Amino acid sequence: MDIESLRLYCLQKSATTEEFPFDDVTLVFKVAGKMFACLPLEKPDMLILKCDADYAIELRDSYPAIEPAWHFNKKYWNQLMISALDDELLRSLIDHSYDEVVKKLPRKLRTELYLA
Repeated sequence: MDIESLRLYCLQKSATTEEFPFDDVTLVFKVAGKMFACLPLEKPDMLILKCDADYAIELRDSYPAIEPAWHFNKKYWNQLMISALDDELLRSLIDHSYDEVVKKLPRKLRTELYLA
């Protein structure tokens, strides 16, 4: 999966926006203003995603291409080497990251997102 495919997959999620809040080379995807994915464009083989803390450890133990994310809370954020993981797993991990963020939103907002 390439960066543009990842970008399009993230954008098809309900209420997702993309922006460059940190600099001109770090593309961030947010739902309801909360970040769920990050693509550092200067490192085209890297994707950073939020993750449940226990699942993050499991993924890191199972896949050498998944590590704690640098400059992020390593308990909840993983960095992935895109080329070393299959597309199905990447989509699954993006879905998981999005869901992790959405489940922490207020109930009314969650309901609106799933009805949109």
